[in-house]
Amino acid sequence: MLKVENLEVYYGVIAAVRGIDLHVEEKNIVTLIGANGAGKTSTLNALVNSIKKKGTIIAAGHDITKVPTHKVVQDGIALVPEGRHVFVNLTVDENLRMGAFNNKDYEKLKEEMYIKFPRLAGKKEQMGGTLSGGEQQMLAIARALMSEPKLLMLDEPSLGLAPKIIGELFEIIVELKKTVTILLVEQNAFAALKISDYAYVLENGSITLEGKASSLLGNDEVRKKYLGG
Repeated sequence: MLKVENLEVYYGVIAAVRGIDLHVEEKNIVTLIGANGAGKTSTLNALVNSIKKKGTIIAAGHDITKVPTHKVVQDGIALVPEGRHVFVNLTVDENLRMGAFNNKDYEKLKEEMYIKFPRLAGKKEQMGGTLSGGEQQMLAIARALMSEPKLLMLDEPSLGLAPKIIGELFEIIVELKKTVTILLVEQNAFAALKISDYAYVLENGSITLEGKASSLLGNDEVRKKYLGG
């Protein structure tokens, strides 16, 4: 589904991402874990070509390395950025409309989103800015899904959420794997590894460890650095 080779991102002379390779299989959840400043968000932004980078990006068999950001979305890649960024002065319904572009199946897709995210179903006419943090995150993901992506990238979806809501959100993410491939960036390493198929550990812009998520859960180094023990 996604193959990334020798990805590099620089801010001036500072290297944020140092020649990493990634491989994401179709209908898998792959997670990037690492401390703040490790290069996780820069990696996601580079994959949608919203920042300057070097390297090669192949998605669904197509080279998208130099494809403009809006075309990347049209080609089936959606990014839900850290911080949700819902339209606070638009209703839930209107937020979903913004994610659908000119999709003729808008009404059908919208109803599918309300089934996937039942918390939103009773708040269709509520302004995005009045939703709880968890509801805003669900709305941001639902809005991204309105473009019918093949690859969904999530940047810190659990940030600032209560444990109960995190559990509910991650259950939804697992369910989404049935229809879309997911690349997840998450500081809650334990929760992310529990639901993922494969994982990469990013430190100072470099991949220092990778493997099946279940194996990394039991890795002593990972447990010490990221799992609190």
